[in-house]
Amino acid sequence: MNRANDGTAGPGVNLLALRSHNAALVLELLRTAGDEGISRLELAERTGLTPQAVSKITARLREDGLAAEAGRRASTGGKPRTVLRLVPDAGHAVGVHLDRDELRAVLVDLRGAVVRERRTALDLGAGAEAVLGAVTEAVTGVLTDGRTAEPPDGTALGSGCDGRLAGGRGRALPGGRDGTLPGGPDGPDVQSRALPGSPDGTLPDGTLGDGKLPGGTLRSGAPGRGGGALLGVGVVLPGPLDHARGVLHRVTGFPEWDGFPLREALAGRLGVPVVVDKDTNAAALGLAVEGEAGSFAYLHLGTGLGAGLVIGGRVHRGARTGAGEFGHQVIQLDGPPCGCGDRGCVEALCLGAVARGDIEAAARVLGAGAANLVGLLDIDLVLLGGRTVTSAPEPFLRGVGAVLAERARRTGQGVVPVRLAPGGGRAVAVGAAQLVLGPVFGRRDG
Repeated sequence: MNRANDGTAGPGVNLLALRSHNAALVLELLRTAGDEGISRLELAERTGLTPQAVSKITARLREDGLAAEAGRRASTGGKPRTVLRLVPDAGHAVGVHLDRDELRAVLVDLRGAVVRERRTALDLGAGAEAVLGAVTEAVTGVLTDGRTAEPPDGTALGSGCDGRLAGGRGRALPGGRDGTLPGGPDGPDVQSRALPGSPDGTLPDGTLGDGKLPGGTLRSGAPGRGGGALLGVGVVLPGPLDHARGVLHRVTGFPEWDGFPLREALAGRLGVPVVVDKDTNAAALGLAVEGEAGSFAYLHLGTGLGAGLVIGGRVHRGARTGAGEFGHQVIQLDGPPCGCGDRGCVEALCLGAVARGDIEAAARVLGAGAANLVGLLDIDLVLLGGRTVTSAPEPFLRGVGAVLAERARRTGQGVVPVRLAPGGGRAVAVGAAQLVLGPVFGRRDG
């Protein structure tokens, strides 16, 4: 019998067919415990699984290199308890952000920490062959170039011959002394091992078997690890698009992409599972994974304007995965034409003000759209991001906050706070990687 569940990971079920689900619950608790780790008794209490079931799951996770001992912790009675931690470099995911004029790719470990990063110029209107080639090159490069990532604020970090961050901080990057992943030009390919909930699925009993991801052998993590597999690639870009099928619609400003099966095309080239979503959804997912609670809107102002919505702790995509086209709400009937084909959209008005150098006007327009969203969805928080916002955050925070405060005075309701979203310029790409990692930890928002 399962005991009452007091944790946030959700109750476990001791049935053979759900072992993969239970392993994912345990992995999520190991992830959130960080380096301090968590004991088997705590895992049992928070999942509702029996201690025997937890022992079996953690034994499998340790055997497969996903968990390791993190020391001992004093107990209230009896001998000290052994605590376990997640092994972050037992698996990796790549996140790719396709903007209208730039491509950013990040390699992250199981905790979502950025290991490597690449940025390059991109013309989203250059045609499918050029864009697919750029994504393939970026994914290959971020797996093999051995360069460390820069922090979110853009401060450059050098890398030594052992792949550590400049100044000796941090641990060595997965791979050899040059930071190259096995399977690159300097090492043999290593067969991947399936993780619970990974895009190729697991064995019916949930064991971490030797099933390979599509494409056969994959580049893997540190030598000798049981896992270390590249789990997949998340690719995100402006909408609208069909997240469920991985098919693009008439991407604003680039209608030639309408109907293009991006997920299928990239999976065929890369030989690994691919997830496709809107850039704003990915950023919102990343924020939720990192602990942003409740219901909030992430408003992204860069080369375009869109929103990622988290309602009740889950990304809201809508019945046809088309929610969040925030920039194309009309607020001026006779306004300027927009790239979507309408007139007076928030995006057209906001970007027009930015182009004129009137940031305060752009902030007021953004605030008007945000106020509509607050009134419609009754959200707890508005988060601002995107390169246009991060280039001048204070005027945008001040302007949007003023409009929301005025709305609160009119309605008699509390003021919805406005904050700058954390993560800087890489937030969207990291969120794209979380689309791949989510199922490993039992999250179904990806």
